[in-house]
Amino acid sequence: MTDPAPTPSAQPASVVRPDGPWTHRDVAANGARFHIAEAGDGPLVLLVHGFPQFWWTWREQLTALADAGFRAVAVDLRGVGGSDRTPRGYDPANLALDITGVIRSLGEPDAALVGHDLGGYLAWTAAVMRPKLVRRLVVASMPHPRRWRSAMLADYRQSAASSHIWGFQRPWIPERRLTADDGALVGELIRQWSGPNPLDDKAIETYQRAMCIPSTAHCSVEPYRWLVRSLARPDGVQFYRRMKRPLRVPTLHLHGSLDPVTRTRSAAGSGEYVEAPYRWRLFDGLGHFPHEEDPVAFSSELVDWLKDPEPDR
Repeated sequence: MTDPAPTPSAQPASVVRPDGPWTHRDVAANGARFHIAEAGDGPLVLLVHGFPQFWWTWREQLTALADAGFRAVAVDLRGVGGSDRTPRGYDPANLALDITGVIRSLGEPDAALVGHDLGGYLAWTAAVMRPKLVRRLVVASMPHPRRWRSAMLADYRQSAASSHIWGFQRPWIPERRLTADDGALVGELIRQWSGPNPLDDKAIETYQRAMCIPSTAHCSVEPYRWLVRSLARPDGVQFYRRMKRPLRVPTLHLHGSLDPVTRTRSAAGSGEYVEAPYRWRLFDGLGHFPHEEDPVAFSSELVDWLKDPEPDR
């Protein structure tokens, strides 16, 4: 691996720590330092981003949740944004322990955990591994890990839709492509994966700049390398066997009907692993980034469900 990049305090503040109705700080968890942005007071809601983004993807939800009476915290995953770049630790079990470690470091007994894309995969994992720390679970644009595995192996259309993941298996080339021309590929992927109302150019430029921070591209693709390379390895077999354990956490599953990366067919049916209230919500006309493509509708659905004292199936 390349040498670790500078610590979070040395990262370009204008990119990973922009001013806004939130505060920035670092917390220690699971042997690393993580950058968070937080707003509001009340029950904790921890927001976990996906690829190719960082905490800023939740900017609209941070304010919406704070206004609704929650303590909203968006975290940068290990190796991304303002968090530490470490030489190892990018398997889903360890990344999930990063998330639950952040919950403990925030001094809270538990959290409502919200994850998108890779962050959703890790949210599923954290809810299985540390159920006492997850009060409620919200996943967007990502099936349960076992559903993801079966779809990638048995569904040609899903495998083709996730061709970028197969491409990430090559050494060094993906990192170079992600950072070439000031992160142009990041912009191309976000536009391709969005629905009819894509993210604006300013937002896309922000994600491109964040990807070009040294070592970020490498750390961003490492989780995907583990997901594929471990499929036939003992550690991967053990992980997916562990994920057979049913979730007993109320779960809200959100998905865009036009998502070209994760097919609706792949995501639907994840409720078979949830032995608790499970609600499936499909957003018509939205793609892979429903929380940014229509933040008002997404935030409304999220807040209403979090405030529902008895979420039903």
